[in-house]
Amino acid sequence: MTRTTTKHTINFGSGPAALPAEVLQQASEAIVSYNNTGLSILEIPHRGKHFSEILEESKQLVRDICGIGSDYEVLWLPGGGRLQFSMIPMNFLGEKETAGYIDSGHWSAEAMEYAEYYGKVSLLASSKESGYKSLPLLSAQYPDDLTYVHYTTNNTIYGTQWNEEPKTSAPLIADMSSDILSKRTDYSRYAMFYACAQKNIGPAGVALAVIHKDLLAKSKRELQPMMSYAAHAAKNSVLNTPPVFAIYTSMLTLRWTKAKGIAAIEKENEEKAGLLYAELERNSAFTLRVAEAAHRSKMNVCFNAKDAATENAFVALCAQHNITGIEGHRTVGGLRVSLYNAVTTDQVKALVNVMKEFEK
Repeated sequence: MTRTTTKHTINFGSGPAALPAEVLQQASEAIVSYNNTGLSILEIPHRGKHFSEILEESKQLVRDICGIGSDYEVLWLPGGGRLQFSMIPMNFLGEKETAGYIDSGHWSAEAMEYAEYYGKVSLLASSKESGYKSLPLLSAQYPDDLTYVHYTTNNTIYGTQWNEEPKTSAPLIADMSSDILSKRTDYSRYAMFYACAQKNIGPAGVALAVIHKDLLAKSKRELQPMMSYAAHAAKNSVLNTPPVFAIYTSMLTLRWTKAKGIAAIEKENEEKAGLLYAELERNSAFTLRVAEAAHRSKMNVCFNAKDAATENAFVALCAQHNITGIEGHRTVGGLRVSLYNAVTTDQVKALVNVMKEFEK
């Protein structure tokens, strides 16, 4: 019998994104037999002892990595980021109340649109007129009487990232989908933070929502259980059949994250971004989308070539070198390289070498 081997492909995709090699190995073994049970991880009961242990470990890992305590509920939820866009105002925004939203890109604008179904929205700042090529200017202090303030920490489509938080004493809620756990952060500053898993946490199919219990107690309306954060918390994220494999693989990734340490991850992410931005600034074949260095994302690097044909040629050359996932979002086109935690410095160096080859 001849064994076939597959060439290793470097994944710079924006999500589902690269996962650590050891996580992929552990997950693949668990598909055959989980923890020597003789059952696949795909078969274990979602209300049984094994999955209960996975849930508890995953919750504790989140608390340990984020430096938060039991005053936060850690929830694994279906529906990705978009469902959170709905659930946040459904749970926390009354019909006559006002929430503040900062619009720095497509996803923050969509979150704001969803909120308008349930209450009033105050647009606190926006960079829409500039095509989201920079971050909006923040106020020194936003009103304290807002029900909450919502913003998106990193803009996957446009390649911008916040290095500061909005200043307000109102509860602060953050969509951290594309830069969670990528750098040292004071998570205790937030009443709620959430992220779809398929960037730095795990595979697609589940979202992480971390909610302070003080906020959780302030639900504004009677909701059917599936739309209620409190109901999900009461059932320990097993209100319905959860995505067992996605949560398990997320737990493995969280183990890897904790073992590596956020400080080391942050240092490597800065190195990777530094290498790529330096080459893009030097290379005559490409133009960076975000001109202001202080606004540039260390997770999603967006750039263009002179025209679509040239960009397609670069994508084709990358494919010859087993590099994939560099096409820009369908709404803006261009090129995008995502540097999530599992992407290595050597992989970025390989891409830089292809860029140099392309320039010639």
